[in-house]
Amino acid sequence: MLYHLLYPLRTYFSPFNVFGYISFRTILVIIISLTVSFIFGKIFIQYLKKYHITQRIRTDGPKTHLSKEGTPTMGGLIIVISILVSTLLCARLDNRFILLVLVCVLWLGFLGFMDDYLKQIKKNPKGLNAKFKLYGQLIFALFIAVYLFFFPSNWEYATRINIPYLKEVYIDLGILYLFFIILVIVGASNAVNLTDGLDGLAIGCLMVSAVTYGILAYLAGNVKFANYLKIIYVPGAGELTIFLAAMVGSGLGFLWFNGYPAEIFMGDTGSLFLGGTIGLIALFIKQELLLVIVGGVFVAEAVSVILQVYSYRRYKKRIFRMAPLHHHFELLGWAEPKVTIRFWIISVILSLIALSSLKLR
Repeated sequence: MLYHLLYPLRTYFSPFNVFGYISFRTILVIIISLTVSFIFGKIFIQYLKKYHITQRIRTDGPKTHLSKEGTPTMGGLIIVISILVSTLLCARLDNRFILLVLVCVLWLGFLGFMDDYLKQIKKNPKGLNAKFKLYGQLIFALFIAVYLFFFPSNWEYATRINIPYLKEVYIDLGILYLFFIILVIVGASNAVNLTDGLDGLAIGCLMVSAVTYGILAYLAGNVKFANYLKIIYVPGAGELTIFLAAMVGSGLGFLWFNGYPAEIFMGDTGSLFLGGTIGLIALFIKQELLLVIVGGVFVAEAVSVILQVYSYRRYKKRIFRMAPLHHHFELLGWAEPKVTIRFWIISVILSLIALSSLKLR
């Protein structure tokens, strides 16, 4: 909005020219999203406490979590509001990628909100029916799949995926790319949802992923950088840096309240859309397979659940003491903050490994 209002006036007041630079608006959006999340977060937590909208802790989880009983939840609304406000103010609203990620925020955010609403306000312990939640994710993913099939990010590479660390090596999936898109979006959304089990864990790892994909989006949207680094050029992708920076700023603000011991939990309101948007952006900038590395922590959490369920149903044996993976380490005796910080460190290392793909080709 600021771009559309102020940048055209640069001929009358030259300092407005800075709104044409992605770098300036990236800094600005971080400041705005951080400020909004601070202000709204404090007010929202007080509201939740006043009306006793708090988390009920499952008795079959780690016993150390029982002390979290009564902590406000639905904190994902803090992230949603701060991202929407800051992105609408700082991003170009004529950019198709920005519009689509905002749709993703609203769609998956609403889906997660309904789950939290039924659990916390309507006191339905099951929340939103699992099948209905999955159908909601699939509908959005199918919409994106059809859109990208007819209006791809780059026509030359419409159904092709890049193999990281290999120079200009691609696999053409053809019509199967539609199913690949659905897998990425739904998988990323649910993987982040499974990771959101410790104070600050999911949001910390997400911010690392957002910074990584922010760099990749900026490079993919610049034809000179893209050609030099031999990555797929995606016109308009640079604007996604603004959105990802908003995610970082709002994440920092949320972490202020969500750090151990948490004053508020994210809930499905935040985790579903945050994972979905990271997956969506990976598809937009044609760096889909790097998501497995960048989001390695989320992948490990999801795989741990799949393996645990399969092993128990097939052999009546558990591979881990408890799934998702972060609970396994808790039961090994690691303190919750130590698990969180070590997962953050792993996330940073994986991010650096992913970024090294830009030169290791």
